[in-house]
Amino acid sequence: MKTAQEVFTAYLNEKNLKMTPQRRLILDTLLKQKDHLSSEELYAKVKRRDKSIGQATVYRTLKLLNESGLVEPLDFDDGLTRYELSYGEDHHDHLICERCGKNIEIFDEVIESRQEQLAKEQGFVLLKHKMYLYGICPDCKKKS
Repeated sequence: MKTAQEVFTAYLNEKNLKMTPQRRLILDTLLKQKDHLSSEELYAKVKRRDKSIGQATVYRTLKLLNESGLVEPLDFDDGLTRYELSYGEDHHDHLICERCGKNIEIFDEVIESRQEQLAKEQGFVLLKHKMYLYGICPDCKKKS
């Protein structure tokens, strides 16, 4: 399997674009993250390493990373778009606390199988999906 850097470089080449030091830094910063970052959070982290990088460069690079299949935007229904690495990662869904915003990545083979079955019953070939489950986490439940 190719590395994320190789995939991104190949994608950029297809678009007649170059792998600039700024794009490489943005990708490397994303690859080191465990959290789901907003573009603003990513910009702050990148800016600490290279003060010359502008916010527009981060936005444009995130768009390219998404188009290349390396990252996926996430919408936790809180007004922010976050991004997570999708290349080479197993599919998962998210449990999201409505009060504190905590999110937990979950994988359940039964749910995945049922989603595929539902799509098939309706004549669909399932290409991808996202599932967000909203509720109240145990910590917030204790506080109320």
